Amino acid sequence: MDQTLERGRTRVRGFDDSEMDFQLIRQMGSARYGGASVGECLALSQRIGNADPDSWVESFAQAGERQAADAQARAARGHLISARDQYMVASNSYRAAEYYCGVLDPGHRQYGLLSREYFLAAMQCAGTHCTEVWIEQDGLKLPAYHIRHPDRSTGRTLMLISGFDGTLEETYIAYGQAALDRGTDLFLFTGPGQMDTLRFNHGICFKPDFERVGRAALDYLLVQPSVDPDLIALMGISFGGYFALRIAAAQPQISALIVNSPINDLHAYMRSFVGFDPAQMPESDDFGLDNIDAIPLEVMSAQKREMARNLIIRFGQPTFRQTYMALREFRVSDSALGAIVCPVLALVGEGEGAEPIRQWRYVQDHVSGSVEQYCFTAREGADGHCQVGNLAYSAAVSMDWLDEVHP
Repeated sequence: MDQTLERGRTRVRGFDDSEMDFQLIRQMGSARYGGASVGECLALSQRIGNADPDSWVESFAQAGERQAADAQARAARGHLISARDQYMVASNSYRAAEYYCGVLDPGHRQYGLLSREYFLAAMQCAGTHCTEVWIEQDGLKLPAYHIRHPDRSTGRTLMLISGFDGTLEETYIAYGQAALDRGTDLFLFTGPGQMDTLRFNHGICFKPDFERVGRAALDYLLVQPSVDPDLIALMGISFGGYFALRIAAAQPQISALIVNSPINDLHAYMRSFVGFDPAQMPESDDFGLDNIDAIPLEVMSAQKREMARNLIIRFGQPTFRQTYMALREFRVSDSALGAIVCPVLALVGEGEGAEPIRQWRYVQDHVSGSVEQYCFTAREGADGHCQVGNLAYSAAVSMDWLDEVHP
């Protein structure tokens, strides 16, 4: 019998696949603001196959179920702080399951709704003033949260919008709590095609004119008695950097803008991920939803298939090539950038690659407002996309800047 003494059996091992490893870091990084525990994430990773989306979904969905049951049991015994913490972890586990679950799979919506349910349960346990808001636009119900500081209000409001696969709940964990701690109220909102919107509007795709979503969000905020109309800031995360630029260019009520990272050309940004321009690929090499699964696994892994499938579906196009052709419409013109006159904070990670850094510099050169830039480094553990490995430092940079712009 082995009598070797060990400190524990959990090991710090990720995945050989770079994308799945990034998603693991993303989940672990949320531990700083209560979205996960490092130990649980590492334990789960040992049961997930490398670049195997199905095993990821199953593992995180099971974790979410277990964590939610634990939260409910603690709440029933009156332990509301413990219940709050476990509800938040369960919410984020279901978000992780939602991420790798195919958009057409019924589980995608199920996991998303469970993530939302347990986030709201956490807010209730915490006694946080969180109001569910529905923005009506073009017959759609766009979900949003208006979250106010329970003890003090400065009148400052930070509008937060995420991107392709971020959610309202994850955005709160990443930046919302940090803003709330500094006395800034929150308005987390979404537009067509985003994850939260898909939970309630099946088949709705991304649209380039996100300034219309921003206008509808502002229409709600500007009639709220707790909102100072001169102290409304906007932050865009990931693809949300594009959305936020479009909104700020069209809405002069935005008095401060944070883009993490600034994306003025979504087609060029997405082209850099595959190393060529699929919009120019021969039609004979193109593929759609009906034949993507026929691509040999040695040519396209199961994970990359799912990512390509989701991209096609969520931009509402029939094929991969046509999706990239449609992405050409997602641009912020030089004249629109010039219309942004408020102070701007532009963020990027040095590990994101040449194209995000190029656009980070391009936006600085073309907006009219004063621009402060920050490039996060590997030494800070924050060089990755949206600084998922060091959210607290990213929040320190962005929220301290906002405190100085909106004292």
